[in-house]
Amino acid sequence: MGKIFKVKFLRRCARATGGFHLCEEGRATDMVLKLKASESHGALSRMQRWSRGPWGQKLHREWQSSWWGLPSSGSRATGGFCGRVPGGPVCNRGLWWCRSPPSRSSRALRPSRPSLLQTSEEIFQHLQNIVDFGKNVMKEFLGENYVHCGEVVQLPLDFVKQLCLKIQCERPESRCDKDLDTLSGYALCLPNLARLQTYQFAERRPILCVEIKPKCGFIPFSSDVTHDMKHRVCRYCMHQHLKVATGKWKQISKYCPLDLYSGNKQRMYFALKSLLQEAQNNLKIFKNGELIYGCKDARSPMADWSELAHHLKPFFFPSNGLASGPHCTRAVIRELVRVITRVLLSGSDKGRAGALRSGPGLRGPPVCEASPFSRSLRCQGKNTPERSGLPKGCLLYKTLQVQMLDLLDIEGLYPLYRRVERYLEEFPEERKTLQIDGPYDEAFYQRLLDLSTEDDGTVAFALTKVQQYRVAMTAKDCSIMIALSPCLQDASSDQRPVVPSSRSRFAFSVSVLDLDLKPYESIPHQYKLDGKIVNYYLKTVHAKDATVMSTRFKESEDCTLVLHKVGLPLGDMAYP
Repeated sequence: MGKIFKVKFLRRCARATGGFHLCEEGRATDMVLKLKASESHGALSRMQRWSRGPWGQKLHREWQSSWWGLPSSGSRATGGFCGRVPGGPVCNRGLWWCRSPPSRSSRALRPSRPSLLQTSEEIFQHLQNIVDFGKNVMKEFLGENYVHCGEVVQLPLDFVKQLCLKIQCERPESRCDKDLDTLSGYALCLPNLARLQTYQFAERRPILCVEIKPKCGFIPFSSDVTHDMKHRVCRYCMHQHLKVATGKWKQISKYCPLDLYSGNKQRMYFALKSLLQEAQNNLKIFKNGELIYGCKDARSPMADWSELAHHLKPFFFPSNGLASGPHCTRAVIRELVRVITRVLLSGSDKGRAGALRSGPGLRGPPVCEASPFSRSLRCQGKNTPERSGLPKGCLLYKTLQVQMLDLLDIEGLYPLYRRVERYLEEFPEERKTLQIDGPYDEAFYQRLLDLSTEDDGTVAFALTKVQQYRVAMTAKDCSIMIALSPCLQDASSDQRPVVPSSRSRFAFSVSVLDLDLKPYESIPHQYKLDGKIVNYYLKTVHAKDATVMSTRFKESEDCTLVLHKVGLPLGDMAYP
């Protein structure tokens, strides 16, 4: 009998909960497909060939008779499929579904209206562009060990349709009226990033995975910024107020990206604890592929730390020498935060992002005025610790440098976007020549390294800044996956990266995902959203702070200080 391997659909909200995951926003859909491969090697990489073979065509016929209940990350039962194909190795991969979008700004993992579907060839090329962008651009910037490009595969259409029907009830309500692509059968095959990516020995050991979406780690330094507040308060902290006002989140997070990117351990600890207190969609934790911590519902209350500590205690205190209770919870959370910080500051994978430091103005204020960490220190009369400096080899440093390709801010970038748009309106056939929709090759990457900000009025200059902005926005919205597996006491550590904790050691791997290039057509939306965020912050939060300060000043004016000489008679009292 051949070995069993799993093919997994990874979704954004639950990266790898041990089975099939349809790539779709919202709640998790966990399904397992166990197959026996027809070859002794490269079974999953042969998915295209297999899908056309007899077992691939038979797969959908077994679908309806092979469902069973499985535990899922949201304490719900979901379905799975069990079929058999002869022979083959163990594989740990994921499949991303592609949507057929209404415009050329299409992205994977999201459905589209059926009346606006693209051809199969266009969908294939879109997915191939995602692979090429990761390989030729993001891997160059971030390092090959951090970026996993995947490959395009094709699945039986009947199987795809049955799968879509089975998971329809699990999709978020806001997306149920939009259909997934069931016509092309193309998908993007990627590794399961909730597992260690370097070493197979750890696959049978417990795996802890932390997913962090760090967001933008700098304050705009462009002279094109019209509101001074944007030079003092980061985008994330301002956006929090608008999200709470519109009901997306119940309360404002204390997390500030500048604290995490500071390289100062005190600030990084505070940032990570703030994410744990109010995870929103910026932090998730998985144990053995199962989502155990993270905001699954935008309106759910703060997660319970004691429950999280119960899951994590065997990882950080394997001897069970730590009693339960508040002290135990604090100790476990403290260990988790320290280990994550050490991992984020580690790394020697070479990438070319460091070359971007030579560009003009690649720096900004080291502290966000709205950061609760900074505010608390100011109230105590202390100065906020500035950046300690991120190690150049670590992923946070490289990610920050790519984010800083946003040299002009959206306010300075939008007029250049309009210049390109006017050119395309006059010469629409030039869109392919300008590589707006690809190919994302070495030439595309080389043009990103031009950090000049002196506008010569040409379309070429405008296009370069637009492409740099798209890449920067991709880095601002990416996710970092940290997979940890306990090391055996006698295991040699000279061949794998290891991070220590107080009671144990962990082999680890770090990966980046959500690296498909941001759509060109999204720039007008980003411009409008930026104005909305800033205006709301100025009208509410900043105006409120100014009113409080004005009231305090007025109260001080109404006070009269009376002074008198000590020892003088009452009649000799003097007033200043």
